Amino acid sequence: MTSIVGNMSSSRARSALQVCLAGALVALSTACVGTRNLSDPLVVVRAISSDATPQRSELGVSTEYGIVFLGRTSRSGEVEVTVWFGDGPSIEYAVAEPIGGELYMAEAEIKLPVARMVFETPKPGDELVVMGRHGAEIWVETVLVAKDDRVDGLLLEWNGRIAAEADQIGAGIFLPGEEQPPRLVGLVSGTLILSDADGRQRRFLTALGPDELWPLVTYKRDHVLKPRWVYREDIL
Repeated sequence: MTSIVGNMSSSRARSALQVCLAGALVALSTACVGTRNLSDPLVVVRAISSDATPQRSELGVSTEYGIVFLGRTSRSGEVEVTVWFGDGPSIEYAVAEPIGGELYMAEAEIKLPVARMVFETPKPGDELVVMGRHGAEIWVETVLVAKDDRVDGLLLEWNGRIAAEADQIGAGIFLPGEEQPPRLVGLVSGTLILSDADGRQRRFLTALGPDELWPLVTYKRDHVLKPRWVYREDIL
């Protein structure tokens, strides 16, 4: 399995479905210019190290239960989380916590944009929206849910437009539509190439779906009792 990631130029034409989701996020962001109001839940997670070498990053999604990511760059210790608000990015610091399987979580001390987790497993043929980011630029791709008896878990058709960049691991997988907050069903975990009986090869996206994301809910079962958010001068 090779690491996946998505890469889209801003000039590439998008489908109407993609425009709906991206447009909703842009509308939120535009309405928040000059404030610290919330924008989108896709964050960048980077390990913090004492050495001078650049640290790799991965994507994560902020949910009502905390930031969820795959721990490909950091599985313990303090992490740097970049989150985008209406007036630009903010760097926050948190501690990476393993919560079982391939999942890790972190919590910031301030209120972040969130996605609502959905635990109904998509069916083969369903359309989903994969969303990643390069800095402030969000890319969006529509994909179909695939099925292969040799693979357990959420499998997605590869549409040929998502390239392999390790910093896009953890891209969010959402249900399509303009609903806010967006509805999260999984995280992209890699790519997989399978050979058919006739020798032809097919590439898929692999993902952690609802069946794998539920430990975040049980791990943070006390989230309703958590302390109030910290309010700082830089986020007022």
